[in-house]
Amino acid sequence: MGNQQPIYLFAAGHGKGINATFSDVGRILKSLNKAEPSVAYIGVASMRDDWMYSTVSQLIKQRSPCRINRVLIAPPKADLNVAREKLLAADAVFFSGGDVEAGMQVLKEKGMIDFFRKLAKTDKLFFGISAGSIMLGKEWVRWRNPNDNSTAELFPCIGIAPIICDTHDEADDWAELRTLLRLERDGTLGYGITSGSCLKVYPDGRLDVENGSVARYILQNGKVKRQSDILPGDHAG
Repeated sequence: MGNQQPIYLFAAGHGKGINATFSDVGRILKSLNKAEPSVAYIGVASMRDDWMYSTVSQLIKQRSPCRINRVLIAPPKADLNVAREKLLAADAVFFSGGDVEAGMQVLKEKGMIDFFRKLAKTDKLFFGISAGSIMLGKEWVRWRNPNDNSTAELFPCIGIAPIICDTHDEADDWAELRTLLRLERDGTLGYGITSGSCLKVYPDGRLDVENGSVARYILQNGKVKRQSDILPGDHAG
């Protein structure tokens, strides 16, 4: 215990940019200095998208020799004891993309959130892509009525990465992230990880951008304001 590693939050690139994303994933897996590290694949955010598991697994293995073990949590008859055993045996834990709220609902119903929080305090490498990255953060936002912005409300995520973030929503000027921040206390920061970028989050809240750029917003006096972006070589948090 007490050897918690930085958490890597990816926003998958589009088109050719997907290669850069998974090259970065391969690089961080190689940093474990193991010939064939074991990666636990958590797909609760996309539990019905079987194609995602096979596609993403191949993209990872093409960049770094590793063993990827699918950890089944969402299915009604999933054996959670087996899931925990696979997670305890893994060198790295990966959260795939999909739907943040759906993924968190599964983890809540299956009583797995506290398990992941405790697991993160060991020396295992945690990383996520897209919705998986958001789930590793502190909170996210949902709408009771999608057509009424006044119905927006916060819900907790796993909180392994002690920040609030969104991924690849730069085309919409980070609208969901800005809505979330308006529901937070004054002074709260939020981070938008642009497509193809990677944000490295240390357990104490320090931040580095491994690749690309990360938008940074703050809630000040009830208004959400954009600050300077974080770029590789910058140190924030």
